[in-house]
Amino acid sequence: MRNAGMRLAIACVCLFAAQAAGAQEQRVPSSWTTATVSGEGQPRGYVEYQRFCSMCHGEGADKPGTMALDAKYKGAIPALLDKRTDLMPGLIKLYVRNGITVMPTFRKTEISDADLNAIAAYLTRNNKSKP
Repeated sequence: MRNAGMRLAIACVCLFAAQAAGAQEQRVPSSWTTATVSGEGQPRGYVEYQRFCSMCHGEGADKPGTMALDAKYKGAIPALLDKRTDLMPGLIKLYVRNGITVMPTFRKTEISDADLNAIAAYLTRNNKSKP
């Protein structure tokens, strides 16, 4: 189990490192392959979330982050991060920068502060109690 977690973490890091930045259309990993997504008409941070997070935290049986949260919360709260209403920006940033369980850490050279702020804004857009 430990080797599987380590391999997953390494695979995620490799995927992030391999993505090209600065293109007009951003490449978005989907089911461990890249696809193009348009942010037109979407809330702030949608494209960044799709680009950096959805390959592990998206919808589907092959998403390890979603599967882990589903097992942890057993339906008490949504396993899909973009469906949650209880996330706080500081907690999101803490987990992204420091990792948690098998989720790897992401340096500022991998996910910029601006992209992380956009992701936090997207994931907390429905949270009525955020500061």
